[in-house]
Amino acid sequence: MRFGLALPHYGFSAPRGEQMDYGLVATWAKRAEDLGFDSVWVSDHLFYSFARYGGDPAPIASLEAMTLLSAVAAITERVRVGTLVLCSPFRDAGLLAKMAATVDRISGGRLDLGVGAGWSKEEFDAFGLEFGSVGERFGALEETLRVLQAFGETDGPVTFDGPSVHLREAPMLPPAVQRPIPVFVGGKGGPRLLRLAASYAAGWNLVWRVSPEEYATKVTDVRAACEVQGRDPSTFRLSLGFYGLTGADEDGARAAFERGRVAFPGGAMDGETWESWRADTLSGSPDQIIERVRAFEALGVEEIVLSPWVLPFAVVEPEQVEMFAELVLGPLKAGS
Repeated sequence: MRFGLALPHYGFSAPRGEQMDYGLVATWAKRAEDLGFDSVWVSDHLFYSFARYGGDPAPIASLEAMTLLSAVAAITERVRVGTLVLCSPFRDAGLLAKMAATVDRISGGRLDLGVGAGWSKEEFDAFGLEFGSVGERFGALEETLRVLQAFGETDGPVTFDGPSVHLREAPMLPPAVQRPIPVFVGGKGGPRLLRLAASYAAGWNLVWRVSPEEYATKVTDVRAACEVQGRDPSTFRLSLGFYGLTGADEDGARAAFERGRVAFPGGAMDGETWESWRADTLSGSPDQIIERVRAFEALGVEEIVLSPWVLPFAVVEPEQVEMFAELVLGPLKAGS
């Protein structure tokens, strides 16, 4: 099992009292490498909003994903760098392939590229992008996946005719280091998404809450999708992102949960209990978390990305990352 850290890069992501900027992202990228994490990840919003939680709808600052990831790639040496996940309709697919090849070269071949269909209409509207229907956004995702696959399958120029992308002997010079760059599809795992992933991607990622029992049924769906597409399910990679709160014991983790619950925007966690939170997140004592990791490992999950708070891509309490690394990651890496 590999472990990643979701890097803080939103206006709400910083430890209390600190300003979120690139320096904070860089600090945590390098700290994750020092602590033994295998990968670091950024997400893709032009701005964030708490409106979906019933909180203040004012736009919240966000650093652009691919620009940020190129900087992270340049200052790290060992960890893989990834997107969890890019919104396909935000970028022309051919240009995205070029951007990905550049980041892969900057990193020396350490890029994992996650892509998805997108869901936040307010971002599309604010930046003059066509939101469209779910079907149209999935169409954009499929086109992106096909273009990325085309560049990954050849050393030569690519010609491609799609609904919106038209490539005429497009060269990829210089090429990516990895051939191909691993591409992951992110989403809840409905039939169309899994079909696209099985057809065009290295694997599938789901975030941020799921129990082992729920995920077991999804793994069955993954295998079925692979079989329909004529793909060996053993070649399909599974990864998960989790909210996670770690304590030296369960009481410590519960106390962290209560701090997060009270601070959550819009009171959206008012009805949440420790028991409901622990049921589908990576939270608890070290032994409880390790037991949960082993359950997902038995289902075929290869990588878990930790978001160490009750919001995504936030490091509000730095000790959460430190405890996870010392009390969970260390023993797991040592084979306990």
